[in-house]
Amino acid sequence: MPNENIIDNTAPEQIEVIGICFKDGGKTYYFAPNGNVAKSTDYAIVETARGIEFGRVCAPNKLVSSRDVVPPLKPVIRIATPADIKTRESIKKKEAEAMRTCQQKVSAHELEMKLIEAEYTFDMSKLTFYFTADGRIDFRELVKDLASTFKTRIELRQIGIRDETKFMGGLGVCGRQFCCSSFLPDFVQVSIKMAKEQNLSLNSAKISGACGRLMCCLRYEHEAYQEEIRLTPPVDSTVKTVDGVGTVVEISPIKGTIKVSINESIKTYHRDDVTVIAGPKSKKNEKSSNDDNDDK
Repeated sequence: MPNENIIDNTAPEQIEVIGICFKDGGKTYYFAPNGNVAKSTDYAIVETARGIEFGRVCAPNKLVSSRDVVPPLKPVIRIATPADIKTRESIKKKEAEAMRTCQQKVSAHELEMKLIEAEYTFDMSKLTFYFTADGRIDFRELVKDLASTFKTRIELRQIGIRDETKFMGGLGVCGRQFCCSSFLPDFVQVSIKMAKEQNLSLNSAKISGACGRLMCCLRYEHEAYQEEIRLTPPVDSTVKTVDGVGTVVEISPIKGTIKVSINESIKTYHRDDVTVIAGPKSKKNEKSSNDDNDDK
């Protein structure tokens, strides 16, 4: 019988954190509470690598495994006061002005770049401009011009087309707000194979989002489809049914049904009611077989 008094030294340490989001649908970052107690309706002023930032509390004080945090944790300076919130609203207006000014500077320098957003840190010690461009942009002279205009540190950050859509927001073909700008903290890898496995149309206009890339939601049911496909006899496999032996010509993994060709007629069966006799012959095997026959 195991000794209940033995202490498991391998158990990860629990650390108290507060989760902060800086954008709607953005990633949650953990900060040390520093004596602050937050509610889910609060905003907070925190210290980050970029400077002092204003964020929304999306995870009030809680304990998490030390494996889930990257030390050292930056501290929560304070829970935002009404004055802090008013200051943030004022900064938002200055960001809009900064966008207009920067756009004029971009035109003056004749740079092929599209400005997406301007973002001040809460202490206004740094101003970041996000932009998209088809290639690399030499914006050194632009940075000097902006620094002399705004009298603060300037950063120009090039982003991709998916990031642009996340910044801009909008409605998808489903009628809901874009997943990336509402709740997805990170972009997930999506492939055309996922659309094929879900028997979706491979028309790019139907499976692409506003960003022009494959829709993020193609991944949501991917694991479920993979599991159902694993349980379903594949097309071209030979199966034994109550009506005889036939070849699978179509599958519906989610329904769990297959269509089998038997004596030039096609019938539908549940996958649990058939027995697989042989798997499909791959094109590679067919080619190898043909090559062998040629050699002979």
